[in-house]
Amino acid sequence: MTDSSRPTLAVVGATGAVGTVMRDILSTRQDVWGEIRLVASARSAGRRLTVRGEEVEVQELTADVFDGVDVAMFDVPDEVSAEWAPVAAERGVVVVDNSGAFRMDPDVPLVVPEVNARMARQRPRGIIANPNCTTLTMVVVLGALHAELGLTALHAASYQAASGAGQAGIDTLHDQVNKVAGNRELGTHPGDVRRVVGSELGPFPAPLALNVVPWAGSLKNDGWSSEELKIRNEARKILDLPDLKVSATCVRVPVVTTHSVVMQATFEREVSTERAWEILRDAPGVVLYDDPGRGEFPTPADVVGTDPTWVGRIRRALDDPQSLELFVCGDNLRKGAALNTAQIAELLAAELTAA
Repeated sequence: MTDSSRPTLAVVGATGAVGTVMRDILSTRQDVWGEIRLVASARSAGRRLTVRGEEVEVQELTADVFDGVDVAMFDVPDEVSAEWAPVAAERGVVVVDNSGAFRMDPDVPLVVPEVNARMARQRPRGIIANPNCTTLTMVVVLGALHAELGLTALHAASYQAASGAGQAGIDTLHDQVNKVAGNRELGTHPGDVRRVVGSELGPFPAPLALNVVPWAGSLKNDGWSSEELKIRNEARKILDLPDLKVSATCVRVPVVTTHSVVMQATFEREVSTERAWEILRDAPGVVLYDDPGRGEFPTPADVVGTDPTWVGRIRRALDDPQSLELFVCGDNLRKGAALNTAQIAELLAAELTAA
């Protein structure tokens, strides 16, 4: 039985990869919701899925499904969000959108609660955007450091998991791993991995098994990829640093879930490794795991399925006392998507309850 005194939540895209994680998060975090409606495309309508220990029937995405809803979390393709988020907002729903449709809209805040929670109240279109998963892997750590040291430049190289390309990416990686498994000769001659993998590349431009692929996203001007420009543009907006110097290279690696990023961050003043440890040890949403002498640093295999951003390998740059080198890992389906969306929605629930 739902509590009518608490706000009603709709989860749009409840049957997808991130929607599945979202249902788990809603079932394990503090329960702030009354009714939770699960919404998906017509082909998924009628399915029964579990959330908060109860089976809930999936409803078809229509305008009427938003009647009586206070907050809607969207995890659907850009074009679906672009069409349906304004429909929900017109009906008085506050939309938290995980797609890229509205991230750079000046009338839509781009929110990471640990960094800029205040921006969630400034939503003239009734929509709040969730950042890209790679940006989210980095920005909680960057936000904590920037607040104390003043960030001036960022160089980043990502190591992005197959799940960043959706279920098709996960399936492709597993299929390719099955093809190459047990053949110890592979990877010793030009093109041998490609010949075994064949034409089944899925969403990737080259084999991912036994390989790394220096490409994620779509081609933009001057050879940059959309993923690389997202890091630049979104970091600037979240940190409120419109002139921040950012350069990024995005690489896909044979990891199922959890993105990693190497960062060189430059600040307004000289910084030490010890000072960075002090800041990050107490930063919300961050786990400091940094003792290379004992083999302690984040890896995707250890971070997957956890909520925080993990950071290690912190060093002051050898040639610049104002720069730090860092390695961060974050589960791209949790903090990189579902968890951050849920955290924003919880801010809205608290606001609605207080009102």
